[in-house]
Amino acid sequence: MSQKLGLLTELIDALCCLPGVGPKSAQRMALHLFQRDRGGAENLAKVLQVAVNTLQYCKQCRTLSEHELCELCRSPKRDEKTICVVESPADVWVINQANNYKGQFFVLNGRLSPLDGVGPEEIGLDILEQQLETNKVTELILATNATVEGEATAHFIAQIAQQYKIKVSRLAHGVPVGGELEFLDSSTLAHAFTGRRIIE
Repeated sequence: MSQKLGLLTELIDALCCLPGVGPKSAQRMALHLFQRDRGGAENLAKVLQVAVNTLQYCKQCRTLSEHELCELCRSPKRDEKTICVVESPADVWVINQANNYKGQFFVLNGRLSPLDGVGPEEIGLDILEQQLETNKVTELILATNATVEGEATAHFIAQIAQQYKIKVSRLAHGVPVGGELEFLDSSTLAHAFTGRRIIE
């Protein structure tokens, strides 16, 4: 009995590695899998093991993929002249689901943070620069997060792109659709005013 309790505790601790999952949530998940859905537990274990052994970084855009080149990079329908630079594979999913961006992606898998020892090579900027040297790219869209590190990373990448005479744009930050001004912080409002556009 103590062995089973030890395994259950080990599973709960392992589930806590997921973002936003604390001990209570992990306990609910573990108990649900083994009390109500053992088939789901077996499938989860099987798929997770295959994913751990198979998923790698795409050689071109650096998102997660089971092939050397991900599905987006292999697609002939994507515009090779435009690259959207994001911080994580999750950002690729979000932008791709918006369904109006048809260009390529480049995933940094982080952002510049000299204090933490994260420099240009650690986030793949040498690989990005190689792609910019090909003369295929005409626009770079910087979609890093609106944090201090995200802004610094965007600025650094913009300087690289400008050396190759590539048009650089930054995703607009500001008032969200459905947002009310009284609930916005001053930084968001400042971005909204800076990024305002003429109504034609």
